Amino acid sequence: MPPQPLRPPELAWQVFRGSDAVRRELLTRHQLRGASWLRLRQDVYADARLDHDHALACRAALLRLPPGTLLAGPSAAYLHGIAHAAGPRDDVHVLLPATARADAQPGIRVHQAPSAPERVGLLVASGGLARSAPTIPTRHGPAGGPAEPTPAGGAPGASPGPDGRAVAPKETVRATVAGAVGPMGGVPSGPVRLPRTEPAACAWETAVWSDPVRAVGIVDALLRIGLVRRAELTDVAARNAGRPGGRRARWVFGLADPGARSPAESHLRVRLVLAGLPRPVAHHPVRGPSGLVLHPDLAWPEFRVAVAHDGRWRLDPDQPHRDRLQQLVAAGWLVLPVTDRRLHRNFPVLVREIRAALVARGWRP
Repeated sequence: MPPQPLRPPELAWQVFRGSDAVRRELLTRHQLRGASWLRLRQDVYADARLDHDHALACRAALLRLPPGTLLAGPSAAYLHGIAHAAGPRDDVHVLLPATARADAQPGIRVHQAPSAPERVGLLVASGGLARSAPTIPTRHGPAGGPAEPTPAGGAPGASPGPDGRAVAPKETVRATVAGAVGPMGGVPSGPVRLPRTEPAACAWETAVWSDPVRAVGIVDALLRIGLVRRAELTDVAARNAGRPGGRRARWVFGLADPGARSPAESHLRVRLVLAGLPRPVAHHPVRGPSGLVLHPDLAWPEFRVAVAHDGRWRLDPDQPHRDRLQQLVAAGWLVLPVTDRRLHRNFPVLVREIRAALVARGWRP
């Protein structure tokens, strides 16, 4: 029978500084190199049973940064429940207090908070997170660790995953975070929130720091699941109008559409606009001759032209694909299917086809 891995109770399901574990004689340096532990960055280790996701990268980053540091931008959006905002290998975006300094570190994008952050709304209010997604723990392992996540299909706070289905927000963890007091330089084990900027602020940060196509997809999702309202985006954009990136943020917010139901739809919409086409509407309702209401992914209602990503429409799954197409065509619509292959390999050809369809229906560039 193989020997059981050595995991001191103090380190089970934890992220910790390796030097602290060795100093307290919980582990030796040789044991830190064993399969029970995952090295996340210099002197930062984790129980290997933890989910290897962006939340884990965030926890590791906080252990190397000054107290008062907030997770921000795409990293904050991920923690608010937008699963496609960041992946395990993506850089962690952090916001340092105005008076704090930190050395450059691989995998961490450091941003400095303004000297008067309360005026621009970039910090979380002291009372907590306004309208944040509900507290749902992430999966950490078998019995003895935190509970499995509560299913999030359709629940408030759920966000779209890569396939468009709801994904539970990564809100709480058994964490060891910077700035708290605990046995390993962090907080004691138990559900805690990783510190992050509020949804409206992280939307502004994402718009300024990220690629605009990806940024619009993240802001779309924040709007769709109700973590932020358009009025809040308008307000944070106005308060930050004079800061670098202010115009870019307003442009991204202007393109955002809560009707988008997947990152792929958001990205396609933005790329079409950047290619010079008029802005399409996400999931515009179209009533067919039979009275059935269809929702093509993108549509130009004025010209009755629609685009369906991968040839799918949001409708009763029992309705045959051909019937859906016939219903749209019978209603006088011109429908152009868009596959992933065409989107990624033949996008200029796709743009020309959509442009030609719009011109044929009356659009004047």
